[in-house]
Amino acid sequence: MKQKRPLSMTAFGRGETDGLRHWTVELRSVNHRFCDIKIKLPREYGALEERIKKEIGKVFSRGHIEVMVTVSGSTMTGAQAQVNIPLAGQYMTCLQQLKDTFALDGLPTLAMLASFKDVINEEKCEEDLETVWEEISKALGLALAACLQMRLDEGLILKKDLLARLQNFEATVTSIANAIPGLVAKREATLKERLNALLAGVELDPLRLTQEVVILADRYDVTEELVRLRSHIQQFTTFMELDEPIGRRLDFLLQEFLREINTLSSKINDTEVIHKTVELKNEIEKIREQVQNLE
Repeated sequence: MKQKRPLSMTAFGRGETDGLRHWTVELRSVNHRFCDIKIKLPREYGALEERIKKEIGKVFSRGHIEVMVTVSGSTMTGAQAQVNIPLAGQYMTCLQQLKDTFALDGLPTLAMLASFKDVINEEKCEEDLETVWEEISKALGLALAACLQMRLDEGLILKKDLLARLQNFEATVTSIANAIPGLVAKREATLKERLNALLAGVELDPLRLTQEVVILADRYDVTEELVRLRSHIQQFTTFMELDEPIGRRLDFLLQEFLREINTLSSKINDTEVIHKTVELKNEIEKIREQVQNLE
């Protein structure tokens, strides 16, 4: 079954097939950290549960998946009626004793005997599970295909949304990077004004002032954080094009995004930049919510 990524973990699929009987398989899938499969099927076919799980595991690697298998119709290999002659004889003897003891009219009838428990029983003939599996597997395959298509359709929608959000995120990062030189110049001018005011006309040592400016610039140096953020953005985009499960990788990568944003925010004590880093964090949370829907 050809797969394309990314896949959402929320989907529904239904498959039906007619053989000796009519089989219906329904799959419901929602978010989960692992591949958690719950199966409901008629008790007599419980031996097929592991086969069903194995087939689902070939297609999906994550998600809480509920499977409902139902069957309708009858076959020639169904239940057969069996008469318990010895037990019926015992009931007949008891009825005759009651008749004689209490001088009752009439004879014990067939309807009386049939009404007693276990006189007539249904005996189910064992079915060939391999034949049953051939029928169930067809319905399961159709349900998996429908579920996979829905996962794919929603996954493509999520991909488009995530890439758009990532583009906005990158634009904000770029605006912060562009603002850094101006912030350093602004802080340098502020430093000079404060020193002039404090020293009241005393001539400043140019070398000392240069040292203070260098220290200030170093404190505002967030080059490493910006480089790593851009690298994470590139990784995120690359992962989105992979034809394999990427949800866990993206979730880990988003933690690294937050680490760099927090470091950047702590280095630059500027109101405008702080507002932008808050925007970045909010965008990361929105992206994380969407990523948690991906397999």
